[in-house]
Amino acid sequence: MTLDIAWVRAQFPAFSTQSLAGQGFFENAGGSYTCRQVIDRLTRFFTERKVQPYAPYAASELGGAEMDEARLRLAAMLGVETHELSFGPSTTQNTYVLANAVRQWLPKGAAIVVTNQDHEANSGPWRRLTDEGIEVREWKLDPETGSLRHEDLAALLDDKVRLVCFPHCSNVVAEINDVAAITAMAHDAGARVCVDGVSYAPHGLPDVGALGPDVYLFSAYKTYGPHQGIMVIREDFGFELPNQGHYFNGDSLYKRFTPAGPDHAQVAASAGMADYFDALSVYHGGPVGAEAARFSHDLMRAQEVTLMEPLLDYLASRNSVRLLGPRVASQRAPTVAVELAGSGEEAARRLAPFGINAGGGDFYAVRPLTALGVDLDKGVLRLSFVHYTEAAEVDRLIDALDQVL
Repeated sequence: MTLDIAWVRAQFPAFSTQSLAGQGFFENAGGSYTCRQVIDRLTRFFTERKVQPYAPYAASELGGAEMDEARLRLAAMLGVETHELSFGPSTTQNTYVLANAVRQWLPKGAAIVVTNQDHEANSGPWRRLTDEGIEVREWKLDPETGSLRHEDLAALLDDKVRLVCFPHCSNVVAEINDVAAITAMAHDAGARVCVDGVSYAPHGLPDVGALGPDVYLFSAYKTYGPHQGIMVIREDFGFELPNQGHYFNGDSLYKRFTPAGPDHAQVAASAGMADYFDALSVYHGGPVGAEAARFSHDLMRAQEVTLMEPLLDYLASRNSVRLLGPRVASQRAPTVAVELAGSGEEAARRLAPFGINAGGGDFYAVRPLTALGVDLDKGVLRLSFVHYTEAAEVDRLIDALDQVL
């Protein structure tokens, strides 16, 4: 089944906005456009439901029901139980709160494993545990390829390791890590697993239940929704960790790691993401509900792989450009970071007059870029897209790169 790109783009109001006409958006790794299903729900909540939810009057009951709907439907699409999904202000803050719970949970002499392939949000909070006497072991990426080798993790695992933290894919390397295999390795060694899915989830919601990690985190504003962090924490681990919420909410798994109250409107609007995945699936002849997420995932990935191939071919032909991560499109997300002779930010600035919206810098990926030998003063040029990108936009990007490089 081929993705109907015209139908897809019709679901995103940004593409019919005059101010964005003629602009190729290649900064999706920093945040995607929002689908109209989310915008409609957010508008309705602010106009019709902007009251304290869960009280016994109509507007309040409807507001609470929409918040519950978001958790119910998204959890099903992620292959987990409803109460195992929680919302927070951002993935960075969700990780910070989780790390504080882990700090209280870890016994003296324990160790954790982190990588230097991660965005700092899934690295820094864990590394700070050294201040509490926890041993932090680094699973180092291959400095030539950027890959995380499984044999290197195996050498780090022993009976002291209680937690392994790694990304589904890096926001600069973009190689898709084998979450199921890595999780199985860690579990066999008696460790829990925390996966940062921020850079993967925009390319199709994963089946977290099938992959098996104890924690999976991603950001709704990168999966076509509002600015919320979404965290899956499996029940057995969630109740094993100390409660981080109000003491009287300790029996509620989805409240245990949310010290502040929820953003009612944005949580409710997140159900619009489920609306979109359902609609995408049904329009292309697929199912609704949990299976719609699987069907949509495969459609989205197929589109992205097709779009990536000419761009990767072009970059491989340029001797002055170093592509970070895999050369094979099927092995990576379409977050294409390249090291140039000059500044990545300057290259992005020079692309802008061609209608190419891209970014340059370190993207909070200081550790992986340093490990790969990238000059942080120059950073990288990052060209990131998702399934709603058109082939013609990639062609325009390549033409613009040809002139700028």
